[in-house]
Amino acid sequence: MENKYPKYTFTWIGGLLLLAGLFAGTMVTSFFNVFWMFTFKENLQYKDWFFMLSNAAGFLTAIAFFDFFVVRRTTGKKLNFNFSPTNLYTFLLIFPMMVGMMFIAEFITSQIPTTGPFFGKYYEFFTQLMEQLTDDPVVMVITAVICAPIFEEIIFRGIIQKGLINKGVKPWKAILSASVIFGLVHGNPWQFVGAVLLGSVLGLVYHKTQSLLLPMLLHGFNNLCSTLLIAYTKNESFADALKVSEWAILAAGIVLFSTFYYLFTVKNKIQYITNKEV
Repeated sequence: MENKYPKYTFTWIGGLLLLAGLFAGTMVTSFFNVFWMFTFKENLQYKDWFFMLSNAAGFLTAIAFFDFFVVRRTTGKKLNFNFSPTNLYTFLLIFPMMVGMMFIAEFITSQIPTTGPFFGKYYEFFTQLMEQLTDDPVVMVITAVICAPIFEEIIFRGIIQKGLINKGVKPWKAILSASVIFGLVHGNPWQFVGAVLLGSVLGLVYHKTQSLLLPMLLHGFNNLCSTLLIAYTKNESFADALKVSEWAILAAGIVLFSTFYYLFTVKNKIQYITNKEV
């Protein structure tokens, strides 16, 4: 049976098209807001749902640009991904592995200064920016736990990482490259560390299973944990929530990650619940 998934590559042109699509989608929502202001005398920019809509529009147009101008032109097929679920044993391995890396990422992030002449002002600005994003918990959950994992995994793992591997880049380099780009777009050193480390796990899971469903679920799980920590402890610290030291979190993270990484990469054999070809 012919493989229905297109074998596209990712180059700097594809990167520019993603940026152009993101800009186009954002501009469309901005123009709509201007039209709404002139017509109904109301600024939608301060509406939580409009923030969610703007993000979704930017991601969708970025993906559409890459699909129409790269994938369809070079492969003759439309952008398509494997979303097949795997056996339960695989799920039982990847989530503890992800938790382990979340613990490790928290420890490393906690070592980055949040005070001082540079980091102090930067951290204060970043904190205020995050607090202003949305006050609606429903919109926050939909944006962070559902929309962001879907769109970001399609772009960073499905398009960039897979496109680099299709181009001939070694898998570990493609995973690392996509993860670094993923970290850079967050725009601050505190989220950069976590995004690179957690992105590497997401990339590993995608490369190993070839199913984009699993990194999406892991990404959503990570964001849900962060959302709950912020809601109940006012920060994203497992150490504070569990009343333990950062060193204990690091130790637990190393044990969890190393154990389940070994079981996932060495001992586990991926089996799909459906018989879809990868």
